[in-house]
Amino acid sequence: MSYAALNIQDPVGKTVGRRKLQDAWKFAMDGQKNANQLRRSFGHSSLCPKGVFRFHSHEEADAWMMKMLAKSARRSPT
Repeated sequence: MSYAALNIQDPVGKTVGRRKLQDAWKFAMDGQKNANQLRRSFGHSSLCPKGVFRFHSHEEADAWMMKMLAKSARRSPT
């Protein structure tokens, strides 16, 4: 296996662009606002029962998830 030679004495290349960092606080608050809206739309209940569930296939898990989402949507007071 060959490795590329790295010369530490070479000057660092030119910076082409800079990434503008997002405000972490604003990003977190936007996520919290979205979570609150989602919770309100489903009537302050969890979308699915909590716990560990085991399924034989992904298809079975997807069907169960759709059933639980439909059940929570029926309970929501909209």
